[in-house]
Order: sequence, then structure tokens, then C-alpha cells
Amino acid sequence: MEQLIQVMTAVESREDGEKIAHALLEERLAACIQITGPVTSIYRWKGNVETAGEMLLFIKTRKNYFSRVEQTIKKNHPYETPEIISTEISDASASFAGWLIEQTEPVS
Repeated sequence: MEQLIQVMTAVESREDGEKIAHALLEERLAACIQITGPVTSIYRWKGNVETAGEMLLFIKTRKNYFSRVEQTIKKNHPYETPEIISTEISDASASFAGWLIEQTEPVS
């Protein structure tokens, strides 16, 4: 079975998240994007400790699409250095995995 991943990124607004989600879906680079939040992020940035409200995106895709997903996120992301991380999906129901693969097949 092809390796599946979940990519996560954080954005400052739901609108930013929806822009990224639509770009990924239009390019068939993801089958599903969940946007959740707000969450509070506390982080170090340019020598200071910052606190910000953010929305989280959970992006279901194929592992071999990661670099293209990363580029699409960067192109549509407002942050200078966006968080873009992935986690391998070690187990998934056969029906979900099949659906994910089907939804990310290139259209000919």
C-alpha cells in the first residue's frame, strides 16, 4: 500500500487556512483538510517569546506528494517561516486509504 501522511500547518486566520485548503484540493494534492481552532501558540521568534492565536490545518495526502504540498503551502501562506510537518499514517481503514488515493489521483 502506498504510504499516507498527515501534514500539519498553522495559520493566523480561518480565511488563510481555507485559501491553502482550496489550493491543495484544486491541485489534487490532498483528499481532505481539516481546519480547527483557534489554538494559542507560544513560541520564540527573532529573540522574543511571542503568543498568537492560530488555526491548525490537518492535511491528508500521499507521502510522495510532500514536497509539492510544502510548495503549495508556502506559496499561499502569510508567514515568513510556516510550520510544515508531516506524520506517517501507520494504519488506516482500507476504505479510507482507498478513498484518499482515489481523490489524489491526477486527472488526465
